[in-house]
Amino acid sequence: MHNHSHQHHHHEEEHSHNHQTHLQKKFKIAVFVTFFVFLGEVIGGIWSGSLALLSDAAHVMSDVISLLISWLAIYLSTRPATSSRTFGYHRAEVFAAFLNGVSLIGISGWIFYEAYNRYNSPTEIKVTGMFIVACLGFVANLFILWQLHGESHGNLNVRSAVLHVIGDTLSSVAVVVGGAIIFWTEWYPIDAILSFLIGGVILFGAINVTREAVHILLENSPRNADAHTVAKHLCDLDAVKDVHDMHIWSLCSNYSALSAHVVIHENTTLAHDQILQQINTELQQRFGINHTTLQLEQVACTQAGNLLCNAQHS
Repeated sequence: MHNHSHQHHHHEEEHSHNHQTHLQKKFKIAVFVTFFVFLGEVIGGIWSGSLALLSDAAHVMSDVISLLISWLAIYLSTRPATSSRTFGYHRAEVFAAFLNGVSLIGISGWIFYEAYNRYNSPTEIKVTGMFIVACLGFVANLFILWQLHGESHGNLNVRSAVLHVIGDTLSSVAVVVGGAIIFWTEWYPIDAILSFLIGGVILFGAINVTREAVHILLENSPRNADAHTVAKHLCDLDAVKDVHDMHIWSLCSNYSALSAHVVIHENTTLAHDQILQQINTELQQRFGINHTTLQLEQVACTQAGNLLCNAQHS
């Protein structure tokens, strides 16, 4: 005898849709502000001759592209599922995060290359222009961070975009510091040294975001929901004897799914609906798993996989 259950939280999905619409508005503002920062830093970098400022401008341009990609991904994620895309467009956000991460790695490499050349051949820099433009960029970046930072928790796509902006904010700080040092000491190599530091910060964050995106795209189990750990917790429920053929994966950074065959004790007094409710509650509250497909069995099917918890209940 088999009993199937499909669980999905429709109320949460409606709330998520409204939140995504609000998030799109924040990204729209961030794109326009960032684009004007880019124009200002390109003009200021060429006029002052500051590599740190031009490096920052390149990063700002990548911010614009990153924010546009993230904005598009958020829009796509609000579109309903179709017969050919039964989970909708949730993966668009993860793919956007992957693209942003890879682009950041490339940008950091370019910064390292240019900084190396500038360190070997320091050039005179117009400090005043460098300082003014960097200060304006810093203020604009703080505004964008204020807009987006609270949205980055649990959303890899937003986190990747915020990482771009954080890197740019640090770049602005480095340019201001470099401008002050050059003004007082005329030690021009500091421009290249600070560019190296900027590249290092960007690279570190980019590797983390890219690795997390690849983890999800390869459909690995969520970090907080190892299959053996989940099976063990399910087998601690009185009605559950074994769990097999379990699969756990993430559609995006805040939406996880699970399918499994659950063998129940023959002498359990609970109705199947009650057992399913217990299991779904455990999965949702303890592991944040939003979507489940469960098959209840009183005898393990012949296609049982290797993941068996073999729980012993007294």
